Amino acid sequence: MRRSNPFDEIESMFERMSRQFDEMSHQFDASNVVKSSYGMDIDVRDGDEEFVVVADLPGFEKEDIDLSIAKRSLTISASRDMSEDTESESDSGQYLRRERRHESMRRSLRLPEDVKADEASASYNNGVLTISLPKMLTESDDSHHIDIN
Repeated sequence: MRRSNPFDEIESMFERMSRQFDEMSHQFDASNVVKSSYGMDIDVRDGDEEFVVVADLPGFEKEDIDLSIAKRSLTISASRDMSEDTESESDSGQYLRRERRHESMRRSLRLPEDVKADEASASYNNGVLTISLPKMLTESDDSHHIDIN
C-alpha cells in the first residue's frame, strides 16, 4: 500500500499559483498595458468594398469554430474538448499533470458599417481564420439638381 505524502496538496497548490502568475505576466507587454485578454487576437481591415477580419485560432479544427453576424455585430466562438482525444491514450499510464481538457474562446466585435451578411465568406488555414464581409454600399451623398417645370 502506497503511503501518501501530506505535502502533495501544498505542492499542487504552489504549482497552480505559479501557473496563474505566469499567465498573468503574459497579459502585460513591455509598456505595462494590458494585452488582449480575450484569448484570440484579431485584425480588422477596412477596404473600399469590404471589411476583412483575421483571427488567430491555433489548434482548433474548422468544425470547432462558429461564426454569426447580427446587425453590425460579428461573433466568433471556438470550442474543443481535448479529453475525448486523450482517453484512449491514458490506458497505458497514469497522468502526472493534466491541463489540456477543454478550451473555448469567444469574441464579439462591432463593425463600423452595415454589411451584407448573406454574402459573407470565411476561410480557415493553419490556425488563421479570415472573414470577408462585403459592405452595404449606399448611394453617394452628392447633391442632385432637380429641374422645375
